[in-house]
Amino acid sequence: MRTPLKLGLFGLGLAGVFAASFGVGHLAGPAAPADPREPIAAHAGHDSPSGDVTGSARLPGGLQVAADGYRLRPLTTTLSTRAPRQLRFTVTGPDGRPVTDYTPTHDKALHLILVRRDLTGFQHLHPALGTDGVWSIDAQAPAAGQYRMFADFQPAGRTEPLTLGVDLAAAGDYRPQPLPAAARTAVVDGYTVTLAGDLAAGASATLTLTVARDGVPVRDLQPYLAAYGHLVALRDGDLAYLHVHPDGAPGDGRTAAGPGIVFHAEVPSAGAYRLFLDFRHGGVVHTAAFTAVADASAPTADPGQAGGHR
Repeated sequence: MRTPLKLGLFGLGLAGVFAASFGVGHLAGPAAPADPREPIAAHAGHDSPSGDVTGSARLPGGLQVAADGYRLRPLTTTLSTRAPRQLRFTVTGPDGRPVTDYTPTHDKALHLILVRRDLTGFQHLHPALGTDGVWSIDAQAPAAGQYRMFADFQPAGRTEPLTLGVDLAAAGDYRPQPLPAAARTAVVDGYTVTLAGDLAAGASATLTLTVARDGVPVRDLQPYLAAYGHLVALRDGDLAYLHVHPDGAPGDGRTAAGPGIVFHAEVPSAGAYRLFLDFRHGGVVHTAAFTAVADASAPTADPGQAGGHR
């Protein structure tokens, strides 16, 4: 990954919640409130920032452990690097009790993202919910370090989704990795994924990610969580979070099963972002990772014609 991407950002992208036919994610807002424990007045949806809104200022998703009266409460505070260990947590509501009723988004009641703070070790997980409101899943950290856990969910009765985040530690010899250079291609499990289009700070941009295997375009991508691809974007430095989904949906009569997957995203600031694309082929989910560097002068990306549909 070496060619810089001019960009301009759920708050991939890369949580907030998903638009099945036209997934547009935003990550906006200059700074967190002085006390992140205080509830925020309003919250934007999956077609808008997945963070919180205070007046006209939007806070990117995942930067707070609590918002709008909801709080992410880890019952497991450390991760193991030696073997999978049960990770448990709750989401409490405005009444202080664990939330037990959720509105599923893309086939799941909650999407859990784990990533180390140097933007390595990305995992997209789906824990199970107990009747007592406790979420649980076996998880293992690939290496020692400080990890960010994001919970992307929509409580029942709430019209908009929410993304909360908390840090978890994995003990051991922490060796932080430098952020990979920006590039247009990523190779994973024998697949080559090519990125067309540039993000632009403060403006909507269209990105097309095209999947090939052994030089042959993949035209039979399989639906994964009701989509042909999922993109999470994380801002380098504070890990502000954006989760977007592609334009179109499997079976809608207009969206091809590859090779191109089209996404729409908006980033709020210049700087580096790490993009993680989940796609399914041959019954296996693969994750391709890119680094993109945004600046305020980048134009809105050309839609691209690499097999995707708008």
